Amino acid sequence: MIDLHSHLLPGIDDGAPDLEHSIDLARAAAEQGTRVLAATPHLRADFPDVRTEELPARCDEVRAALRREGIELEVVQGGEAGLVWAVHAEDDDLRAGSYGGHGTDLLLETPYGALTAAFESLVASVADRGFRLLLAHPENNPTFQKDPDRLRGLVDQGVLLQVTARSLIRPDRRKGPRPLAEALMRDGVVHVLASDAHSGYQLRPPSLGAGATAAAELVGEARARWLVEDAPAAVLAGEPLPEAPPIEGAARRGGLFARWRGR
Repeated sequence: MIDLHSHLLPGIDDGAPDLEHSIDLARAAAEQGTRVLAATPHLRADFPDVRTEELPARCDEVRAALRREGIELEVVQGGEAGLVWAVHAEDDDLRAGSYGGHGTDLLLETPYGALTAAFESLVASVADRGFRLLLAHPENNPTFQKDPDRLRGLVDQGVLLQVTARSLIRPDRRKGPRPLAEALMRDGVVHVLASDAHSGYQLRPPSLGAGATAAAELVGEARARWLVEDAPAAVLAGEPLPEAPPIEGAARRGGLFARWRGR
């Protein structure tokens, strides 16, 4: 699997506090069946230790540590750009925060508070600078929970949606992010499933394998695999997304997580 959202880099945002915890996170991700993990630290003013010009070297540090530990996991440079930061960022900073530093696809953070009427126009202003945007965890936002049509409008404008795996496996199916996450999955407007992992085994661990199994129960195994393999690969390559398999509805339980983990 390919996981396009994690806070793997040590000591610069609210993710792994040090290299040891980065290794734990990477190991846990690999055990879930992840083979490619994007390191996407917060790109926001309240995380001043995240400097885009340092991202390549920081990724290299983690890659070297994973090689020493024998963890087979490819680390890809990226960032989770706050909307205000992205609107005011220099072009070089936006490019460095994009996947692979290629300047094509950018993970954009959905705010956690209520959205203003200007949200869509601000998103468009970032996209107009030449980026295909992947909107992170929109199911967590209270405005989208009350008015999902605004979210579907963004999709119609070419914005891709990333739902967090944890949202599909939360115990409460009636409130919080899970109802919207499941509705978006069934409606076929989700493009990527990712972990948004912040730690290895404690707070917000990688759960992409479990999330993929939950997705398969909602939309079928082929569509779930597209969400964690085919579509993320296209994002990393800056290419058009391949055609998505049809949604199959509730699928047979069991088996998918184990098969992914064994690949």
